Amino acid sequence: MGRPNAEDGRLPAVFPDWSPYTDLEAAARAYLRDPDLALTALGEVLPAGSVLSFTLERFVNETNGVWQEVAVCDGSRLVLWHGEDVTFDGGSGGVMTSSIRVVPLSQVAEVGTRRRILRGPEGSAVVDAVDVYVMLNSLDDGPRGDDPGPQTVRQDVLRFVKTLEAGGPGQIARLEEFARTVSALIGRPL
Repeated sequence: MGRPNAEDGRLPAVFPDWSPYTDLEAAARAYLRDPDLALTALGEVLPAGSVLSFTLERFVNETNGVWQEVAVCDGSRLVLWHGEDVTFDGGSGGVMTSSIRVVPLSQVAEVGTRRRILRGPEGSAVVDAVDVYVMLNSLDDGPRGDDPGPQTVRQDVLRFVKTLEAGGPGQIARLEEFARTVSALIGRPL
């Protein structure tokens, strides 16, 4: 899933905090613009009661509008839903994508968490941001048939970021919980 970069012109936006909700449906309804689309797509591949941990993301982008993502760990897979506003045939508004991706945990090569720590005047430490990556055994970009240009091949990586400004301490804690859950399950027989 291609999350927008900071250079993509994300607009500052404040969305409701989903972190108090431990139930995926309640969190999605509180946070996502299109919760019914996300929950329907996820429900087609997730058995009821199978969600161990999840994280949600939403951005507003000057170019494309709203970008949304749900990442779920069900104990044996990562299930990712992504929805994004797109332009269609030169028109504007009203068109979006909705996609689902299922990745077996056996395909997770590595999980990493990077915390950005701020020190207060008295030396107290506060987690200001968390960046989690989930590296997969699959390739992100590969050779492109007849393209004579240089080929870039790299491992597929899923990235999730929360900051005090964009998500708050509750969403930072929930993202860290998601990373711990996935980390505890990789490398174990399923």
